[in-house]
Amino acid sequence: MSKAKKTVKVIKIDLEQCNGCRSCEMICSAFHAQERYSSNNPARSRIRMIRRPLEDIYLPVYAGEYTAAECMGRDKYVIDGKEYDECDFCRASCPSRDAFKEPDSGLPLKCDMCEDDPPQEEPLCVKWCLSDALTYEEREEEVDEEEEETVPKEMERGLKSLADTYGLDNLMDTIARMSKKE
Repeated sequence: MSKAKKTVKVIKIDLEQCNGCRSCEMICSAFHAQERYSSNNPARSRIRMIRRPLEDIYLPVYAGEYTAAECMGRDKYVIDGKEYDECDFCRASCPSRDAFKEPDSGLPLKCDMCEDDPPQEEPLCVKWCLSDALTYEEREEEVDEEEEETVPKEMERGLKSLADTYGLDNLMDTIARMSKKE
């Protein structure tokens, strides 16, 4: 298998800098609102703030891949004297919690690094982070050539989620009604 160069984009999180202000959640939800910037609903944000002020825990986590299976671990971690649940660090949308799911449809959300037309210099959560707890990094990595996940695969995943939630017959009826409207 041949090697290919791929640009890897990551948001680095500095827990020591984060003060839990939630500006990252606010700008993300506004950016992804239908009519962009028309509303602000943190449940639609692709970054979530785990906040436990009495324990001095502020942990921003951005959405990753969807997983259909619930993980087996319910471990606790102690870092610098603060106790975290394993789910606090998890970036997946999964069946055992509501994080990173569209509140109306239940479809999984995934961070898209605010890629848009025209492209952003960096994700808006990084740009709007008041405490510099979030930094954006791009780097080139060599990876084995493999098929990139395409829009049809993501669409299939979304349709499967809708079918699981509302039933295949209801989904097909809705699609049929939508196609007649055009």
